[in-house]
Amino acid sequence: MTAQDSRKRVVITGMGAMSALGVTVDEFWNGLKAGRSGIAPLTLCSTEAYPCKIGGEVKGFDPSRYMDPKEVKRLARFSQLAVAAAVQAMADSKIDMAKEDPDRIGVLMGCGAGGLPETEQQVRIMIAKGGMRVSPFFIPGMLVNMAAANISRMFGATGYTSTCITACAAGTQAIGEATEVVRRGAADIVITGGTEAGISEIGMGGFCTIGALTRRNDAPDRASRPFDKDRDGFAPAEGAAALIVESLDHALARGASIHAEIAGWGVTSDAFHLVQPHSEGRGAAKAMSFAIKDAGITIEDIDYINAHGTSTPINDATETLAIKKVFGERARGIPISSTKSMIGHALGASGALEAVACIKTIQDGIIHPTANYETPDPACDLDYVPNVARKADVKVVLSNSFGFGGQNACVVIKRFVP
Repeated sequence: MTAQDSRKRVVITGMGAMSALGVTVDEFWNGLKAGRSGIAPLTLCSTEAYPCKIGGEVKGFDPSRYMDPKEVKRLARFSQLAVAAAVQAMADSKIDMAKEDPDRIGVLMGCGAGGLPETEQQVRIMIAKGGMRVSPFFIPGMLVNMAAANISRMFGATGYTSTCITACAAGTQAIGEATEVVRRGAADIVITGGTEAGISEIGMGGFCTIGALTRRNDAPDRASRPFDKDRDGFAPAEGAAALIVESLDHALARGASIHAEIAGWGVTSDAFHLVQPHSEGRGAAKAMSFAIKDAGITIEDIDYINAHGTSTPINDATETLAIKKVFGERARGIPISSTKSMIGHALGASGALEAVACIKTIQDGIIHPTANYETPDPACDLDYVPNVARKADVKVVLSNSFGFGGQNACVVIKRFVP
């Protein structure tokens, strides 16, 4: 018996999503399949001073549908989105909390920046009116751990709880960490995923000054173009996604409907640069290799790669190089696509939203396209499923997330086979 054979199997029994394409999993997935962009002029903050004026906002989000109106006033937007996605995921999983031991239910979320807009707002109040006029809900609102804390509080989940704060890799790493918590028997169920709602003037200023954001304001729906030769930066976005992961034994015992299985995950650090990926893609390649090894499979088993695919010149070329390092000649035969081409880059939420897309890919046998791929780049010469969705029998998916600071996380999700 191998080490993989002796571990607890971890399955996904619930999903929820808040994205620039809609506020349900179906709206999100249907938009991706259609190649529809959710990028539009920003309304959550003034963009007058910035060269990027577009992004992926979660439109039509009414937090009072998911929590008491009093809670809405207390929670920062990133927490509101996380709770909303968790409410959807728990409903999808059909978990009855009255029949569960709350000490065996955990929460593990990923987030990059926490309450950035709320911090900006309260700093403005402090400067204008003095520090004693700052909201008493500021500190418990802006702290990055509060998305997980609020989900725990809303559902009465008193088990293992934590937060991954690894920038753009946070959502994917949270899913991997949650998998490990279940594997080692510390919980039967973990509510996991990622959330981010950082669209603000301070955030826009920070990303614009390092040249990370697109300037294609005249055509928002065509601005995010991963792997295209004319890409010029990512479209900032917000969102959240939640997954219910649980041990297979527990899921079967309660008669749960199983969406997919988490087979493996890997995490590395580039130890290279503040914001740029390693020039040879070493950390990204190792994270992919570690995830594949942890899943107990080989490169031949991967049917599809959901790329980090940010639409920045350096990232897309480096990710392509890293994929080639791991897969060799087989890299040219694996379909790859970028969810960010349609929803923008939701930072700590991205990996979780992409995990939902991967699960739907397995379930529906459809690979969503990389939108706006028009001009081939010699440095990005793989199969990026350009512009049109593709039917395919996808059994095993590799999803990549690479964050500032050289933080890399990858997860392998596969079709559930009893």
